[in-house]
Amino acid sequence: MSEITGGEARELYARRPVVLLPMGSQEDQGPHAPMGDYLSADKIAEHIARRATARGTETVVAPVVPFGGADYFGSMPGGIALQQATLRAVITDMLACLLRHGLSRIVVINGHGGNVQAIHEATHAVYLRDRILIPSLYLWKVGYSLLPGILGEAKAKQAAGHGADPLTSVAMHLFPDLMRPDLVPAPTPLQDVLGMPAAAFGVARFEGAEIAVPVEYHEIAPDGVRGGDARLCSEATGAALVEQLTELGARFVAHYAART
Repeated sequence: MSEITGGEARELYARRPVVLLPMGSQEDQGPHAPMGDYLSADKIAEHIARRATARGTETVVAPVVPFGGADYFGSMPGGIALQQATLRAVITDMLACLLRHGLSRIVVINGHGGNVQAIHEATHAVYLRDRILIPSLYLWKVGYSLLPGILGEAKAKQAAGHGADPLTSVAMHLFPDLMRPDLVPAPTPLQDVLGMPAAAFGVARFEGAEIAVPVEYHEIAPDGVRGGDARLCSEATGAALVEQLTELGARFVAHYAART
């Protein structure tokens, strides 16, 4: 949408194209990967739009939202995040602008877990008020589910994690010049919280039970990597992930457009 002129917009938008709204974050993805993971969400949205359009479902991409909802990463140098209420307001205003101009066929292409709640609240409000359904495709949740088919169950389990797969492999494919393969770290154990082993973001285990612990990310994973071995990531895995995400996204856009 940012490259379309005002005159082109009047003609194109009258045909009610599907609008993809890419979102990501600016956060630590490990010492080897660019912090702007919104770049990958934006590029995959572009791939989806091109493929869907080529198959007959006119699709455009809105300017990417580069800052994600604040969660666990605020203590990592270079991160920029929005409070959840701020992010919800940004999404609400963006949707209002699109809807005002008759662009009611919208799909969010999300690349950050911290955005999920704000997206839900903003799109649910639109649905309750206008009965317009705006779905959201969370790229990395889908990406995790695709890894076993690409790598096999055992290797996927080893490679999957924050700062590892799927995002590191995707960045290797889409933005090889931004990667620092010389800085890929070996896996290290997560730091304990109050003598309890950390299990995930904001979660520790006590006698087998999961306990919510609102700690900062650097306290459990100082190098920005959690749960996966980034040394197992590869450009080939990234290419397979991008292709499958693009294909799934393009098929979903066509399915959605046919019913709206």
